[in-house]
Amino acid sequence: MRHADPGTVAYRTRRRLAALPANLRGALWMIAAVMGFTLISVLVRMLGDSGVPAVLTGFMRGAIGLVVILPLLVRFGGLRQLRTRHAHIHALRVGIGATGMLLGYYAITKLPLADVTAISFTAPLFTVILAATILREKVGWRRWLATVVGFLGVLVILRPGADVTVLPLLPVLGMLAMAFAIACAVTLLKFFPEGESQLSMLTWFMAGSVVIASPWAIPLWQPFTPAQWLMLAGVGVSAIVFQWMIIKAFRTAEASFLAPFDYTKLLLAIALGWALFGEVPGAWTYAGAAMIVAATLYIAQREARLARAGRR
Repeated sequence: MRHADPGTVAYRTRRRLAALPANLRGALWMIAAVMGFTLISVLVRMLGDSGVPAVLTGFMRGAIGLVVILPLLVRFGGLRQLRTRHAHIHALRVGIGATGMLLGYYAITKLPLADVTAISFTAPLFTVILAATILREKVGWRRWLATVVGFLGVLVILRPGADVTVLPLLPVLGMLAMAFAIACAVTLLKFFPEGESQLSMLTWFMAGSVVIASPWAIPLWQPFTPAQWLMLAGVGVSAIVFQWMIIKAFRTAEASFLAPFDYTKLLLAIALGWALFGEVPGAWTYAGAAMIVAATLYIAQREARLARAGRR
């Protein structure tokens, strides 16, 4: 078996990372993933601005993802990893997740990046609702109150009042659907046994997203320019790489410690929205985002306290 050369930069970097505290290592993975997912949003938006429909972008993300992941599947265990006794859970997870992804991509092409990112933070709020209704977990009044405050933040982002420009409702609903889909995916993971392969889950999701998007994407098929192919490849490959980083982060560090780092996406979205698309968020966006972030941070911290206390 070939061992890494202690003299290489890669070896020294791994040694230095391994010497860091677990939470700090997890935070570094999380920050890298956050930057990556923000980049995906930018690419989806640029593709939309260049004339590529959102559903076609979603279709190509799944197709390119399959091209990337199938060799890895063969290399690490073979196609037998796709065998499962939980096909119905896979189907439900893929159906909800892929539909939410397509609706979210549509929202990204229609809304300012800062608003899209702020609304995406409602995923933990949906998780609270699903935990209470599907998993039958006991949710106290404090978490319910925080959840209500978070969703009120979405209404604030919608910019109520006659003296401001109101965000289009359909894209906002699309982004909420994507956040709901993320919450469903997290909730459904609890129904899989520990031995279920993450690589298998990712493969089924990519294949399912291609199937679900096909009826709408194929009639919209168009030749892509070299620049569009490059952006599509970026979306497809990044979706796998940065999802792996998210998994690495949560396996390395405490979830409650990582939660605040996820909100750096908003700062990146504001900066990139201004630099690339000339978008300047208004006061309603900041106010609504603050309410959503405060609510989800409170829920994360309370979950951590309850876990340490050994009760729900």
